Amino acid sequence: MNLTYIRIDLVRCFRDVTNLLFTFAMPVFMYLLFGRAQYSDVQWGRGTVGFYVMSSMGAYGAVIAATAIAATAATESMLGWGRQLALTKQQPLGFVANKVAVALVLGALSSSLVFIVGALTGAKADAWWVWVASWAIGILGAGLFGVYGLAMGLLLKSESAAGVASGTVVFLAFLGNMFMPLTGAMLDIARFTPMYGYVSLVRYPQVEGEIQQTDPLQTDSIWLLIANYLAWLLVFSGLAVLGQRRSRKRQ
Repeated sequence: MNLTYIRIDLVRCFRDVTNLLFTFAMPVFMYLLFGRAQYSDVQWGRGTVGFYVMSSMGAYGAVIAATAIAATAATESMLGWGRQLALTKQQPLGFVANKVAVALVLGALSSSLVFIVGALTGAKADAWWVWVASWAIGILGAGLFGVYGLAMGLLLKSESAAGVASGTVVFLAFLGNMFMPLTGAMLDIARFTPMYGYVSLVRYPQVEGEIQQTDPLQTDSIWLLIANYLAWLLVFSGLAVLGQRRSRKRQ
């Protein structure tokens, strides 16, 4: 991991004001829209429904930031940055690690903003560690989608890569039980999607795997959620490394 590269990339990201506003403002708006609705003060597990929505939208903010930032690898490659990197000793895995680190920093800022707004507007948990655990899992877990965004950017190699990656993340969020509770066959399908394991792990400190609006009540095993996450991490990491190697061969 190259700290100089990470610092330069972060400075570049902070200059894109439009993207920062979209990355930070949308998750907060969605929390205020859904998290302060009716029943937000109802107790569920170790927190309120409002806390449940807040942790979900914080995770969404981290994912959007991580995906969009990592996917800019496509634009960089088109502008010749990939050719410059090919002249250095940096290996494909090192390039992947640097990009994911930058994505995690932006994701942490986005998620933290949602949690701060949640704390100021009445989201509650029974213990301080529930706040810390949900926040930390959301940030660290978003690395999965940083790798996903990087893979999309390297494989598509077009200026639209970031938009495509972010758009598919929204679809995966709906399909992965992040925005609205799924039941029946849709819930069964959701369990095999990359977003499901991630967001369920974020919610686990509060609800311990309980699934909303299922009768009888269903509970996911934490080991199955971890297995889901790790399986998709391997898939996306392989695609990212493949894309980077193909990019170097062309150059």
